[in-house]
Amino acid sequence: MYHDDEARDQRRKNDAGSHNCYKMFGCFNRKFKISDLGPPPDVMDVFNLYSMGELEMSPEKFSRFLIDLQGEERVTMEDVERPHHDMTSPLQHYFIYTGHNSYLTGNQLSSDSSEVPIIKALQRGVRAIELDLWPNNAKDGIQVLHGRTLTTPVTLHKCLESIKEHAFVKSPYPVIITLEDHLTPSLQAKVAEMVTSTFGDMLYHPKPSDKEELPSPDALKHHIILSTKPPKEYLQSKNVGKERSSDDELEDHGSNSDEDDDDDYDDGKYNVSDRCCASEACSSTNQPESKNPGVNYEDNDNEGEHFGHKMALEYKHLIAIRASKPKNGTKNALKDDPGKPKRLSLSEQALQKAANLYGDDIVRFTQKYILRVFPKGTRVTSTNFKPLTAWMHGAQMVAFNMQGYGRSLWMMHGMFRSNGGCGYVRKPDFLTNKVPNGEVFDPKVALPVKKTLKVKVYMGDGWRLDFSQTHFDAYSPPDFYTKIYMAGVPADVAKKRTKVIGDDWTPVWNEEFTFPLTVPELALLGIVVQEHDVDRDDFAGQTCLPVWELRPGIRAVPLHNKKGEKFKSVKLLMRFLFV
Repeated sequence: MYHDDEARDQRRKNDAGSHNCYKMFGCFNRKFKISDLGPPPDVMDVFNLYSMGELEMSPEKFSRFLIDLQGEERVTMEDVERPHHDMTSPLQHYFIYTGHNSYLTGNQLSSDSSEVPIIKALQRGVRAIELDLWPNNAKDGIQVLHGRTLTTPVTLHKCLESIKEHAFVKSPYPVIITLEDHLTPSLQAKVAEMVTSTFGDMLYHPKPSDKEELPSPDALKHHIILSTKPPKEYLQSKNVGKERSSDDELEDHGSNSDEDDDDDYDDGKYNVSDRCCASEACSSTNQPESKNPGVNYEDNDNEGEHFGHKMALEYKHLIAIRASKPKNGTKNALKDDPGKPKRLSLSEQALQKAANLYGDDIVRFTQKYILRVFPKGTRVTSTNFKPLTAWMHGAQMVAFNMQGYGRSLWMMHGMFRSNGGCGYVRKPDFLTNKVPNGEVFDPKVALPVKKTLKVKVYMGDGWRLDFSQTHFDAYSPPDFYTKIYMAGVPADVAKKRTKVIGDDWTPVWNEEFTFPLTVPELALLGIVVQEHDVDRDDFAGQTCLPVWELRPGIRAVPLHNKKGEKFKSVKLLMRFLFV
């Protein structure tokens, strides 16, 4: 009798350990058998080949597997994690990890301003921080906030100290501070004093040679660079927009670009309430409308007489990268002029319009100067735009709201996972090299396939460790499927998806997908796992990988949450193969 009870208890324990139990209506349990799966057949075949039929690989056999199949000859973790691009070219030859309104904790209208988002951005590897400078109420100090909104301020001192402390925690390469300055000359002089005393030798002072060509990231290691408009920009700002060419008069009112910006799994979609909110904010704060809203030029400088004063000389001499806004139309601003400022700012709409009408001019401009592209003003919920159009035309500084989330931000994370995550990615040669006949890269031109990438999704695991049993479904295990998309030039864009595996915490798909690539140097592989539901599918993880840095072979690919933070346990087993 005793032995029978003991055996029954053991069977009950074994049964509980091999099943997932879900309580239905508080009355009875539903049991789902836990899959006890071995490695996928492909993986077993590879293991048997390199182990020569033995139960384990010897160090010599494992080394052969790494070299032959994985292409890992003489590769260490240090090699993967440190920068490996040529870092000795001029600054304009690099894509630069760039933030927009870097001090905001949330939306663009009413969130708090703080040094915390700046610290988080620098820890992630962001190399360009934007600060909007305004006088405090007493007009004797400087605060950072999104002007003419309900955002709360943070002192400039806190922001500068945070940048100093965290600038080079993730990367040794230069941090660029872009200043949107709405200050009197006396306060500008105060900024110069604060910046100089805070950063000391870290602050880069421009040299005469910079007029011809900007220094390289390597030459600027551990330096802070200031970028803003020179004094004459303020003197002339009241006349901006009066002599714009008609082809640059973009209409923002009826645009529906957010539907193009993020697909069905981007929770950061822009909606009608955003537009209404933005409209109300502008009217309630008496913010002047741009005379050319599509080229909006980000800084609303019609502030009064103090912008007509001469900027303090101390401040002027610290500006290493001079910025400008289009005065006579974007096309005119893109012309080569040896005496012009080194950085031009365009809104996302102006960039898209220019890319459609004279994309070649943008590419030529970015070979010599820096182009910064920022989100349109109606993105009040801190959503972002698709960055590929800007990158395909050589734009170095694609400014993003890092506090948001969604597919566009995941693409930004993916781009800057390359080159060891240092925040600088060397542009492909076809975007920097000048040829005698003046031809430049055109992303709209169909090119022959250069490489074909085969992606096999074997299986996924780790959700049971990182999520509660009822996170996805209260009454059964999750039903996972994987979406794979290719982002890049128009000819390379593609979307694929696996079948749904029902009621299984460890789904096995064993599906392979093929992606022909004409410009692999600009391709990003997006991976999103979702849990199928009747009403709305649930997010279960994502990652985005730069195709040009994919290592062939069988790989465990970690997934991230919506904000780009890596899960502790969730991974996909995948294989990448270039043919």
